[in-house]
Amino acid sequence: MPATARSAWCDVPRLQAKQFVALALDEAPRLARDILDEIHREFPQLPVVLDESGEAVALVGIRRAVEDFVRGFADGAADGLLEGQAPALFQEFGRGQSLHGRTLDSLQAMYRLGVKMAWRRLADIGQRLHIPPPAMYELAEAGYEYLDGLVDQSVRGYAEAAARQAGERLRQQRKLMDLMLEGRTGVPRDPVQALTERAARVGWQVPAHVAVGVLLRPARDAVAPAVGSDVLLDMEPERPRLVLSEPDAAGRADLLRRALSGWTGAIGPPVPPADAAKSLRWAEAAVGLMERGLLPDAEVVQCTQHTQALVLLQPEELVDDLARRALEPLTRCGPTHARRLAETLLAWLETRGGAPEVAARLGVHPQTVRYRLRQIRELWGDEVDDPDRRFELELVLRARRLRGELGPV
Repeated sequence: MPATARSAWCDVPRLQAKQFVALALDEAPRLARDILDEIHREFPQLPVVLDESGEAVALVGIRRAVEDFVRGFADGAADGLLEGQAPALFQEFGRGQSLHGRTLDSLQAMYRLGVKMAWRRLADIGQRLHIPPPAMYELAEAGYEYLDGLVDQSVRGYAEAAARQAGERLRQQRKLMDLMLEGRTGVPRDPVQALTERAARVGWQVPAHVAVGVLLRPARDAVAPAVGSDVLLDMEPERPRLVLSEPDAAGRADLLRRALSGWTGAIGPPVPPADAAKSLRWAEAAVGLMERGLLPDAEVVQCTQHTQALVLLQPEELVDDLARRALEPLTRCGPTHARRLAETLLAWLETRGGAPEVAARLGVHPQTVRYRLRQIRELWGDEVDDPDRRFELELVLRARRLRGELGPV
């Protein structure tokens, strides 16, 4: 009803309006009881919650709602009522629905049932007192506006409880991830039991295997990826982390690819949950290589598909030291010639073939390969026939190729 509109209750004699309010308030306790009984008949699964005095909380709320509604007419006009607020107790009803995992649909159905019963009772009182129809129509309209206020209170309570639950779940989820990935909660006497207990607090089923992912944000304010409830996700770090259950399960890779569309990063190898930190270490290593341009950086890569790069490029200092010793003979050649000899040596080690096979691999003439192979034998001598030396040479040359220092195969 617009604030400037004249209330039909202004035309109701003051004494008659006071009689209506008095009778309605007198009827409020019985009406509240009847409404609650009808609600329990319609919704038998509704739990009965008692307050400190042993009275049903729902009964108190219904009675207060009826009394507050009626008192809005105490001055003979509905204006005061429509500007008022519904009892804050209805926020608690909304919170209860959220905490018990129920939707607001049933609660709103109860409210509509209560308003319908209240209107019938108030209409009966109005008929007995000969309240003019326009005033009663206004009463009905105000009743449904009041219903909207009750719903708004419940929605607010529901949203607040849901937010607290979500925040608590995220907090417990981070603790679970810390336990698996970093051990911040201390070293438990029984790690498996501690993990199971912590997982139960967030409703997460501990799988036989997990894979840990490290993500790179496409933008600072990027929306979290829409992963399933069986994926633990922590968006707090600069590089968000996730724990994926049963990464090798059928269809899991496709689901994850869709959920992480637009993101980049790496997923570590599958490991038992107790070894999740190992999977995290490889994922972090892969992300480091991505940032250096040594792994594809346009998607979320699987570490298991880039094992060679991770094994050969990660221990850089050790591989570089081995390369300095193993490839020392090449320092006697110019840079361009040394590179060609290195590529020829690697092709020869990989093919274990003669000049024609190596030439086909390099795209050069066999005679060129024969010339280079004679030089290689002059530089390394009999060492190229030793299995251990050959392995070292192939290892460091493959590492150089992965770094882009040698041409592709």
